[in-house]
Amino acid sequence: MSTSEAGAAATVIPIDDVAHHHGKAPAVATAPPPPAAAASSVAVPAAATTTAPRKTGVPFFRRADRGSRCVALLDFVLRVAAFGPALAAAIATGTSDETLSVFTQFFQFHARFDDFPALLFFMVSNAIAAGYLVLSLPFSAVIVLRPQAIGLRHLLLVCDMIIAALLTAAAAAAAAIVDLAHSGNLRANWVPICMQFHGFCQRTSGAVVASFLAVLVLLFLVILAAFAIRKR
Repeated sequence: MSTSEAGAAATVIPIDDVAHHHGKAPAVATAPPPPAAAASSVAVPAAATTTAPRKTGVPFFRRADRGSRCVALLDFVLRVAAFGPALAAAIATGTSDETLSVFTQFFQFHARFDDFPALLFFMVSNAIAAGYLVLSLPFSAVIVLRPQAIGLRHLLLVCDMIIAALLTAAAAAAAAIVDLAHSGNLRANWVPICMQFHGFCQRTSGAVVASFLAVLVLLFLVILAAFAIRKR
C-alpha cells in the first residue's frame, strides 16, 4: 500500500469523541476574572458603609435652653427671697399686742392687731402669700430642670398675679391704719396712739414695710414669667 492510500484511508476522530470515549466531559471555557483595579473600583469600602452613631442629648440639657434655665433659676431664688418678708410680716403682725396701764392696773388700754379688721386682713393675706410661695417652689424647680414646660409657667404666672393683688390690697389697708396710728386725724378728732403704744406701732410699721418688699418681688416675678413665656 502506498503512502497516499494510507493517508486517504486514515479517519479523523474529533476531540469531543475522544473525550466521550474516555469518559471525561469536555472542558468549558470560562471568562477570565476581572482585573484587581476594576474589582476595587466596584467594591464599596467598608468604612463608607458604616454610619457614625447619632448623638442624642437629654431634652432638658440642650444648649438652646440655657437662657430659659437661668430665668427659671432666678425665679426660684426670688420666690425664696419673697417668702422671708411675707412670713416676717405675718409673724410681726400676729404678735403685735401691747397693754398700757394708766394710774392702776384695773384701768388699762389695750392695743392688739385683731382690734383692727384691716390689720387682721393684712396678717391673713401675708400668711397665705408665704404658704403659696413655699408650695410654688417645687413647680419652680421643675421649670429649672425642664424649661420647655410652658404649662407650669402659665400656672405660676396666674397664681403670682392673684397673690400679688391680694398682698397689695392688704399692705395698702394696713399702711392706712399704721399712718393713722402715727399721725391721727385732727378733723375727726382722732389722736395718734403711737406716742403711748410704741411696741405695737413698731411691729406693725415693720410688717407693712416687709409686706411691700414681698409685693415688689412678686411683681418682678410676674414680669419675669411674662418675659419667659413671650420668649418661648
